[in-house]
Amino acid sequence: MDLATVGYVSCVMVIVLLAIRVPIAYAIGGVAVVGIFIVFAFRTGTFMPERAFWATLSLSFSSTFDLVHSYDLSMIPLFIALGHVAYRAGITTEIYEAARVWLVKLPGGVAIASVAGCGGFSAISGSSIACASTMGRICTPEMLRMNYDPRLATASVAAGGTLGSLIPPSVLFIIYGIFTESSISQLFLAGFLPGVISMLGYALVIVLWVKRNPAIAPVSDEVFTREQKMKAAIGAWPAVLLFVVVIGGIYGGIFTATEAAALSLMFATLFGILRGKMGVMDIVPMLRETMVTTGGIFFIAACAKIFVALIALTGLSNSLVGMLTSSDISPAFFIFMVCVIYLVLGMFLDPVGIMVLTLPLMIPMVESFDMNLIWFGVVIVKLLEIGLITPPVGLNVFVLASVIEEKTVEIGQIFRGLTRFLAIDLVVLALLILVPAISLIIPMSM
Repeated sequence: MDLATVGYVSCVMVIVLLAIRVPIAYAIGGVAVVGIFIVFAFRTGTFMPERAFWATLSLSFSSTFDLVHSYDLSMIPLFIALGHVAYRAGITTEIYEAARVWLVKLPGGVAIASVAGCGGFSAISGSSIACASTMGRICTPEMLRMNYDPRLATASVAAGGTLGSLIPPSVLFIIYGIFTESSISQLFLAGFLPGVISMLGYALVIVLWVKRNPAIAPVSDEVFTREQKMKAAIGAWPAVLLFVVVIGGIYGGIFTATEAAALSLMFATLFGILRGKMGVMDIVPMLRETMVTTGGIFFIAACAKIFVALIALTGLSNSLVGMLTSSDISPAFFIFMVCVIYLVLGMFLDPVGIMVLTLPLMIPMVESFDMNLIWFGVVIVKLLEIGLITPPVGLNVFVLASVIEEKTVEIGQIFRGLTRFLAIDLVVLALLILVPAISLIIPMSM
């Protein structure tokens, strides 16, 4: 039996199972185990299942054991817990309040403040979905009460929430770093400048949109004194400190990314308790939420590791690289096809699922073109970020719609409002591809 054929059939089966809505962990893990069993059963040329059983179990368990005991993977629960603690301690609210006080008089100032708040929360939590959910509870009701157009009020938060994928720390960068054996610290630093550019792009969209149609964002009659502005800015110091610990500590070589996550979580928890915003009993539900989210990510990643073992066993990646070399495809066309594939998958699958499904096949081809894996990781995460607000399954849109309580907003309204933000996302994506230095200038200066 041709091993590469087993690999190709396995990939097709995964796609079929995903098409009929089988959860991605079960689809990848189930197909991988069956594929490994078939390879071992036919190793001698004849079907001998008795020789395949223990070999399959051994390879499957060893693959998942190595992943779960990875030191870098411990960052995921730490950063997820940090996001929950920051919200309960009021740190995220103060980020938004500071931005709102300073930006309220700009065209669509409150919407811009929501994007800035999302950027600040992204620099703490590392999760786009958590960012959209948390900031949606804080920002969207206020904009709706101020008679902002529902499309603007919701789209600005949904788009701003995607910054959690790019602005460090990012769960997606952690998973990418583990699967590609790249430096997670360098990935964090590489995502900072593209994240800031994306945030400024969203702000520009809001300003132009409101200038063209001022009625969608009534100007607030609130007036803040210089003292109030300074007080609001100073009130955001916990968020600034957390950001400095994570980014400054990593850039300066003071902390590893994991150490920065642990230290930030400890500081945020102590701050919340000393401030009276949190008690001991509040920690229990936060830990429960963290464990549920972490468990889901770990389960998908563990199943993906078994799938990686199948890819290696069948030699599928080598087969794909050989086909790529013989077809004489240019690097530019390859990147174009990667963008198309990820944008299409982003319409239907969650970012973690897309990443663990595609990376085992993509990375050998990327290395065959001698592309920088750090730069490629930023491009991939930007593509996944776009998928979070792309219909029909834009996760940020559905998460945001589920937390809006004061006024019913239809899913279709949010997607229509996001068209302008998607346009600027494509512009930023093109910049990241054409000018790799945007991603590499900070990590390369470490």
